[in-house]
Amino acid sequence: MASAQPDGSGGSTALRIQLGARLRRLRQARGISREAAGYEIRGSESKISRMELGRVPFKERDVADLLALYGVGEPERTALLNLARRANAPAWWRQFGEVVPPWYLSYLGLEEAASLIRAYEAHFVPGLLQTPDYARAVLEREHAAAPAAAIERRIELRRNRQRVLTRPDPPMLWAVLDEAVLRREVGGPGVMRAQVRALLAAAELPNVRLQIVRFHQGGPAGFPFAILRFAEPELPDVVYVEQLTGAVYLDKPGDVEQYAIAMERSCLEAEPPERTPAILDDMLHQIAR
Repeated sequence: MASAQPDGSGGSTALRIQLGARLRRLRQARGISREAAGYEIRGSESKISRMELGRVPFKERDVADLLALYGVGEPERTALLNLARRANAPAWWRQFGEVVPPWYLSYLGLEEAASLIRAYEAHFVPGLLQTPDYARAVLEREHAAAPAAAIERRIELRRNRQRVLTRPDPPMLWAVLDEAVLRREVGGPGVMRAQVRALLAAAELPNVRLQIVRFHQGGPAGFPFAILRFAEPELPDVVYVEQLTGAVYLDKPGDVEQYAIAMERSCLEAEPPERTPAILDDMLHQIAR
């Protein structure tokens, strides 16, 4: 199978979000209700809501009918229909569907579309920052019965995910790591030394902020989670919480607020970002040789 490569465009999810936001602005400018728009495309108010949030693929016929309802002329009509076609193109990560579950593929779309990713980790280095050898050790632990080829495919997926941080318009990654993440030896001393060096390099990127919560600074914030924010101000933040056999996606304001409070608390308890290189360098020297 050919190697899957990110296209650098932000992925189909980002394009759906972009198109959905544009359709929402057009509808609101015309003073048309979601219910009326749904009737026009033989759908419901909730379908229009999902389309405007970029949560579902777009049928070109539906987009064309909505543009006619909203009175959109050329050349904007052609541009938006082309955007709909691009948004429906298979995302690069779909090629990994044989080794990862559908609920995780959904997260990859959100990750590519996000403008800000805030993550709290208590057990392992975040996937976006893992080296291949560290990822292999983690994946072999999590998928002990999986064949070696499947593990390598998952590592390839992880490497492709990481390109989001160095694309032309990258998201901001703000990760808070419990000290246990760095003290837990994953894959042996050599793997850990390489991983800490990789974190040092990542901390130098202008769009990456790393903080470490030392053991004496407070207890863990709970289980790992991520909060994703998008460039479109109308789109709600999404909280992603991974479990053993699935994941939870939360976007209700009350839920998001609780996780945001937990994240802020972790940031306040952690060492400031400018201390991270010194902490990592110290830990690098402490790893057994």
